[in-house]
Amino acid sequence: MKLLWPRLLLIAGALLLLLYLGDYISIAYRIPNGREQFGSVEVQKLLAVPQKDHKTEYIADPPQAQQCVRSLFPQLGLTPCWYLARHAVQQVNY
Repeated sequence: MKLLWPRLLLIAGALLLLLYLGDYISIAYRIPNGREQFGSVEVQKLLAVPQKDHKTEYIADPPQAQQCVRSLFPQLGLTPCWYLARHAVQQVNY
């Protein structure tokens, strides 16, 4: 019974690694058949500036298109489009 947990963790880690490698290969070789690798999402940045009276002033930058990758995991140094679309408003603290 003691060896059950290490084996399960090893199998789960191996499956996660295979999923990540499959995701990378699908981006690198455009599988399935010539699909778009990259996309873009409109991102709104909010600058959070602390004030002397312990309140926060929010300054909105104009929305900008940010490049993303169409995959499950971050690949090629870019954020996945599904994640960026769900987090289209980003707060920058000063």
